[in-house]
Amino acid sequence: MVSGAIPIQVVQRAARYLHYLRKLPPDSPKYISATMIAAALDIYDVIVRKDLAMISGDGKKKVGYSRMDLIEDITHFLGYDDSTEAVIAGVGNLGKALLCYRNFEKYGMRIVAAFDTDPCLIDAEIGGIKIIDAAKIENLCLRLNAKIGVITVPEAAAQDVCDAMIRGGIGAIWNFAPIELKVPQGIALKSEDMAASLAILNKRYQKEKNSLGGT
Repeated sequence: MVSGAIPIQVVQRAARYLHYLRKLPPDSPKYISATMIAAALDIYDVIVRKDLAMISGDGKKKVGYSRMDLIEDITHFLGYDDSTEAVIAGVGNLGKALLCYRNFEKYGMRIVAAFDTDPCLIDAEIGGIKIIDAAKIENLCLRLNAKIGVITVPEAAAQDVCDAMIRGGIGAIWNFAPIELKVPQGIALKSEDMAASLAILNKRYQKEKNSLGGT
């Protein structure tokens, strides 16, 4: 079972396993093997077996894992069974899309408030979440005991927003602003670099095209 530091690659693969298992039809077999998961996701079966042994222990010999028990174990491993309050700062197009996304609670995050500086948005509701003046980030995060902060503001405002969230007790920042944020030790930071992701995608496309003899 899990002990010590977990490599990020294991966490990423575990999320893929869970997504696959949840998408299986309800009448799928009760048991599933690491080999079946590996084949479906195009991952070496040795890797899947090692991951699942870490997450859920050894499956039954010649049978595999109980599908529902494995879903429960992976959900717990990823922390999805312990919902954490989150806030969003920045209610532009991306912020609105995130507010309207209905599945965050399945992944352990419950959005409880959103902030913006636009007077036309303040006091409005989007996705059932009230938009609050960004000047209240620090105090309201403290009151709500929110622990995750999602940043979708413009680059120029991102560091100030990040600092206000941290003063308000936020312990994890999910950053979509195109800037490298500075956070104190002990604060978890995950930045989504869309430009870098697009560059990687383009490089992979070029590689695949060249391998097929494209021009």
